[in-house]
Amino acid sequence: MRFSMITLGGLMLAAATPAMAQDETEPADAVTISGSVTAVTDYRFRGVSQGDQDLAIQGGVTVSHESGLYASVWASTIKGKEAPVVAGYGEVEVDLSAGYTKTFDNGVGVDIGLLYYLYPVDKVSGLDTDFFEPYASLSYTIGPVTTKVGANYAWSGQDGLVGNDSLYLRGDVTVAVPKTPISVLGHLGHTDGQLAFFAPNEKYWDWSLGAEVSHGFAKLGIQYVDTDVPNGTTFGIPKYSKVIGANPGYFAYVTLSF
Repeated sequence: MRFSMITLGGLMLAAATPAMAQDETEPADAVTISGSVTAVTDYRFRGVSQGDQDLAIQGGVTVSHESGLYASVWASTIKGKEAPVVAGYGEVEVDLSAGYTKTFDNGVGVDIGLLYYLYPVDKVSGLDTDFFEPYASLSYTIGPVTTKVGANYAWSGQDGLVGNDSLYLRGDVTVAVPKTPISVLGHLGHTDGQLAFFAPNEKYWDWSLGAEVSHGFAKLGIQYVDTDVPNGTTFGIPKYSKVIGANPGYFAYVTLSF
């Protein structure tokens, strides 16, 4: 937000010459570009570690139009060779997306689009792990509270999704603590289908709870994350959820935005 101080003389001048003041107002840009860089102690994709529970570096850029259309690219380091359960292989995940978003005056927001998961580095020979995933979400903001529900769907038959279809349902809530830079975050998700191939019956829940502090272009956060993937002996593997990186744990992150 921008604040300006106007002297009494300036105010009188503005009142006497409204047309001039209006002419001097700069129009908003039709296209805006934003981005961020993040360091996170463990990159969790739907509750499951993609970096063998180790540090990941992430970054992205979004180009938005005043109409609500947008396109973005986001990337993260992963450990496709070391981590037992990763959506793709190699050392990098790249997410390409395009969609439409709009927030109405009553606080309701919509977001629909298409994601493409790309794993360009060190693919396993002869195995394509890339796939498309359409998504949609509905949000509502009232005062300091923002809630969101959404769904991601990936159909079978793609080169990187040869089993069943995959559906991810999610709900999120963000509460901004009044008069502070602190926000409290909560998340609940359910995966059903091919992207839960490692879970019994190919379905599982994930959830997280955390808080973050924002100041200017910087953000610092910490979250607790867990799943209901069993930690007993599953598929003949003891301490199964810990071995595959779906065990409970904490991760911290720092994000710089521009």
